[in-house]
Amino acid sequence: MAAAAFLRDLIKVVPYIIHIILTDNAIQFTNLARHKYAGIHIFDRVCAEHNIDHRLTKIKHSWTNGQVKRMNRTIKEATVKRYHYDNHNQLK
Repeated sequence: MAAAAFLRDLIKVVPYIIHIILTDNAIQFTNLARHKYAGIHIFDRVCAEHNIDHRLTKIKHSWTNGQVKRMNRTIKEATVKRYHYDNHNQLK
């Protein structure tokens, strides 16, 4: 629920359209294989509501998660860490 709520909040505040989200296979983002009767995960429902392609990293491929972390760092350095913002309105 927390990940889905975060995604909803993120969609409201970012000034661009999110097309693809890459996450790991944690329970915050997807049902476990043994939960085959659980229905669609709440995170996937939020993605579907906003036409976002939710992709999962391959299981036991930890270097993919490292690539995601590096990309997040690159995005952060190019945006919010590049300039000083006194408040949220300036960031917008």
